[in-house]
Amino acid sequence: MRQSLRVLVEHVEELRTCRACPDMIGPVVTGLPVVSPVMLIGQAPGNREGPAGKPFAWTAGKTLFKWFGELGVDEDTFRRRVYMAAVCRCFPGKGVKGGDRVPSPDEVARCSRHLAAEVALVKPRLIVPVGKLAIAQVLPETGTGQLIEVVGGIQRVKFHGRLVDVAPLPHPSGASTWHRMEPGLTLLARALATIGRHEAWREIRGEAHHAEATA
Repeated sequence: MRQSLRVLVEHVEELRTCRACPDMIGPVVTGLPVVSPVMLIGQAPGNREGPAGKPFAWTAGKTLFKWFGELGVDEDTFRRRVYMAAVCRCFPGKGVKGGDRVPSPDEVARCSRHLAAEVALVKPRLIVPVGKLAIAQVLPETGTGQLIEVVGGIQRVKFHGRLVDVAPLPHPSGASTWHRMEPGLTLLARALATIGRHEAWREIRGEAHHAEATA
């Protein structure tokens, strides 16, 4: 475990120096290097996360951590006990319609090497992809627009060579109404209950041994 943590710390330090995507806006945003049974995969940071130096640091994060608080894990505990990854680690910039630009397939592919390395190092048993872009990376057969088919359930898949349980969540963005109206409201409640019952989640709640570190 200590060796895995040491290598993970080195990985995060190297990740923070990545400049592979010229159209992305730094700095690289990453969570703490914690070896955890649970890995959260977000989409890409917004313009607030870079200055804050951590993922989900603004409005969407408040909603996300409210959801997890209902499962007995507050924000501080979550950040210290869950490895927080993402499809892309830099702010993509604004799109032509004013929202955040969706990362290009090339940008996603370049950043996927970091995610593959993290799966190998962290060895999660439960992965929680948040939002359509993240879900599509872990469950590619769902495409990018079928939240209703995957949110609320759990699937066992092989992701970057590791067999994991996957429990998707919708993105907690305030601009999205999906999780605030039916059937999203009911499916979100079902998804959170599924996560809360998982043995990996019970572990990070402190019901079993966990390992943590600070950067």
